[in-house]
Amino acid sequence: MSTGKLYIVATPIGNLEDITLRALRVLKEVDVIAAEDTRHSLRLLNHYGISRQLVSYWGEKEKVRAEETVSLLKAGKNVALISDAGTPGVADPGNVLIRRAWEEGIRVEPVPGPSAVIAALSVSGFSTEEFIFCGFLPAKQSRRRKLLEELSREKRTVVFYEAPHRILESFDDIAEIFGRRSTFLVREMTKMHEELMRGDAAGIRDRLEGSVTAGEYVIVIEGRRDEKNRPGEEALKEIESLMKKGLGRKEAVKRVAEEYGLSRKELYDRSLSGA
Repeated sequence: MSTGKLYIVATPIGNLEDITLRALRVLKEVDVIAAEDTRHSLRLLNHYGISRQLVSYWGEKEKVRAEETVSLLKAGKNVALISDAGTPGVADPGNVLIRRAWEEGIRVEPVPGPSAVIAALSVSGFSTEEFIFCGFLPAKQSRRRKLLEELSREKRTVVFYEAPHRILESFDDIAEIFGRRSTFLVREMTKMHEELMRGDAAGIRDRLEGSVTAGEYVIVIEGRRDEKNRPGEEALKEIESLMKKGLGRKEAVKRVAEEYGLSRKELYDRSLSGA
């Protein structure tokens, strides 16, 4: 008996109409649908009148259910892998099953479609020739700030996700570390309450302060400009001038970073080294 095929099917990130005709055909034809959360997936499947055997691989079940699903595939069953939204395995569960399928010599076939990363990039207005995707920001502030400081030196466009209960504190960190760097935020993408914001991090943070922090967030930050195009020397001279007038280094750096749209942390370090 030949083995079945594992389809990696992208599903809508919000609007149920954002699904491909091929994805609908595959979901109707496979023997089993492996879903991150069957309760969530039933909304999509019921909307399109799709009735298939469902197995859940959510959370702690993923490793066990991956083995069970591999057994189904080896028995000749075709399986579609879906996550709650977007593409399985991309900042979503699914990699355990995909890896096991490859290890067992099972054919894996992508059925591409919606992706929050690409959708956000496409409307950000920033360069898309090169970008770096970092998944979700670390929950612990020290780790988050360390990552953001590393990313502040990136020349590529930076994309990451953030959870609603951390969005304000994360934007506090982004505003301090990236200064007035152009930033883009989209939440509830393709859903009824979709909202897009563009500006510097501090401005976006202020807008978030007075709104309901719910839903899913994608943050896009413009890459660092080439050194020759950045007002680095002028900024350092201005810091030196302010300090001669009696202002403390920290406050001088804060003022100049805001004026030039530079990273406060990076400018502070450069002011210490004098370069």
